[in-house]
Formats: sequence, structure tokens, C-alpha cells
Amino acid sequence: MGLRALDKDVAIIGAGAAGLFCAGLAGARGLDVALIDHRLKVGEKIRISGGGRCNFTNLYSGPENFLSDNPHFAKSALAGYSPYDFIDLVSAHKIAFHEKKDGQLFCDESAQQIIDMLLDECDRAGVQRYFGHEITAIQKTESGFVISTNKAVIKTPRLVIATGGLSIPKIGATGFGYQIAEQFGLPMIAPRAGLVPLTFTDQMKQLCGGLSGLSVSASIGNKAARFAEGLLFTHRGLSGPSVLQISSYWAEGTPLSVNMAPSNNMDAYLRDEKKQAPRQELSTALAKILPKRLAQALCELHQIEGRLADLSDKKLSAMAGFIQDWQVRPSGTEGYRTAEVTLGGVDTKALSSQDMQVKSVPGLYFIGEVVDVTGHLGGHNFQWAWASAQAAAKSF
Repeated sequence: MGLRALDKDVAIIGAGAAGLFCAGLAGARGLDVALIDHRLKVGEKIRISGGGRCNFTNLYSGPENFLSDNPHFAKSALAGYSPYDFIDLVSAHKIAFHEKKDGQLFCDESAQQIIDMLLDECDRAGVQRYFGHEITAIQKTESGFVISTNKAVIKTPRLVIATGGLSIPKIGATGFGYQIAEQFGLPMIAPRAGLVPLTFTDQMKQLCGGLSGLSVSASIGNKAARFAEGLLFTHRGLSGPSVLQISSYWAEGTPLSVNMAPSNNMDAYLRDEKKQAPRQELSTALAKILPKRLAQALCELHQIEGRLADLSDKKLSAMAGFIQDWQVRPSGTEGYRTAEVTLGGVDTKALSSQDMQVKSVPGLYFIGEVVDVTGHLGGHNFQWAWASAQAAAKSF
């Protein structure tokens, strides 16, 4: 006996941030909505975000905080749904939150509150959940789409793909959205890990391993971008906010410039220290600016050691250059296992920037991380989830 076909006004595949939000909005418009996910426990990326407190938006989120093959594509959706719009929803649910820094907003208590809020909005709007449903086929018909799962068959004129990217597979991330895009002949921007720690295989790996756990305020960049935030040494390489940020702009085989004393002029500082206290060791002078372990490690790495009085100005300038323009060449990244986002995805050329609908397939929409729009660290990716979901839902 076959599965009974269910007729729905909208079907949304993927119950992450974008899918949950879009379902609630669509349901609130009086539409009969099916929300489908292959997992029983949904919203896991929300749950683990922000150290478990969910950095749910950024007060200053704007087009300049996003990467895309088409940097203009996100403007319409972001303008149509601001961070303050989402803050109003959070406040209406009496969820306490705080600004950590640079406009980053976090729940005071738990990221679970955001998941519960989104599920509550879906329930209020009468959204039907089809969680734990494995999709076996999607067919295009004259009147819309037929979605076959292992438990149901759903017919709908509108199908929204909100399946996310490949980041953190242990919580259920898959490339299913990319497969659907391929099925419908949509162009893709090759996916790759973003907001991810960088790894090394050379002498740098040994240095990082020896300094593992040490953090320093640093700036790191290349010709495309530069970020000045915390840098963390790990057993495999470099992490921390500044490194995660630049990873999205880094291409394999290319170098990065690290400035570990961005608020100092190290050349002038070392010359002044040589005049004021010529008998002190170089590592001692550096330790006034840098963590002691790092200062010592840099002296050993670059083989410039001894008392300041015994070191030429040329050598001191060389050390200053190493500290403020340290050229490092990562061997790779930690990959999707630890990446916070997936760069690339469905090429925005295939979509309407007004409502996220596929130009060549009316009724088919792609929203959230599956699309080639990737935000900086700090709540911007969630804001894209909310904004792209709203852009689609308001058009139904």
C-alpha cells in the first residue's frame, strides 16, 4: 500500500535557522506549511553556536559583512529584514540578551531559547513538522513539486531548500541542497570550508604546537582583507577570531601576513629599549609587548638572541619586521569538521535577489547557507538566515 499524498501550500526542506524561521513566517501568512528534516533533533547549529549562547545577530550587519561571487546580491534581503526586526521577535519572547562586542548579540542564558522560540512560532502558525523523514525523491510537475520521503508524499506548488552547507557533519550537515540544485541544473560556486582554523605541516606546526593554548591580540591578512582580533596557537596551527575571519579570504598555497603587535611600532620600540636598557635581553624587551613564551619562541625561531647592546639596529629591525609582518603559509584548514560555515553554494545568478526564487524554476527557492552568501564571524550568518527566509516568505 502506497503512502498517502499530502497537499501543502509550502514545503520547506531543512529545519535549521533559515528553514525554521521561513516556516513560521509562511504559516503566519495563513499558509499550510510542511517543514521537513532528516533529523529528529533540529536546530543543532543554533544550539552549539556562540559557545552555547547563540550569537543570533549583529547590530551592524550589512552587505559589507558578506562574501559572495556577486557582492550586491544580499543587499535586497538584508535591507528588507534588519537585525532590529529579529531583536523585536527575541524581545517579544522575553529572551534576555547582551551585546558582547562590536554589535554581537548573545542570549544571556542558552541558545536553546532561540530554537524554542522558532519552534514556538512554527507551532503558533500551524506548521506541520515532518522530522526524521529521509527524502527519497523530488519531482517537478506542472502544478509544482512532489516530495517523496520514507514516511510520506507531499505535493506543493512552492518548495524551499534551506538545507545549509557542509560544515560540521557530526550535527547532520550534508550536501543535499547542492544535489537538488544539480538536479534542477543550477550553477554552483564550488563549496569550501569557511571561518575555519588554519593548519601547517612545516616548522610552523612545531612552533604552534609548542605555543598551543596561547592567545594574543593580532591582525592577520592578505591583499583581500585584514582582521585584527584574537589569534590562538593550536597543536595543528592557528585559530581564534582573526584567523577564522581571514580563512574565508585565504586561497590554498598563498601566504598570510601576521602582525602580532598591531598597536605598536616595534622598530622604534626596540631602538628605544636599546638606548634605555642596553643590557637587557631581546626576549625580555619583547616580553613587555608579547607573551613571554611567544617572545622567547620568536627569538629562537629567527635566531636573533642576546643583549640589545650586542645586536645591531639591522637585526633589531629584522626582528621588528618578523613580529609585524610575519609571512606564514598555511598548508590547509581543519576542513568542514570544525568550519563554522560553508563558502560557495548555489550561484546567486540563478536566483532572484528579491525573493530567493530560482529564475528558471518558478516555485523553487533557496535560502540561508546553501546559497553563495557567507557572512563574517559575529552573528552575520544568522542575520542572512533570517533575512533570506523573510525575503522568500513574504512572496508566498
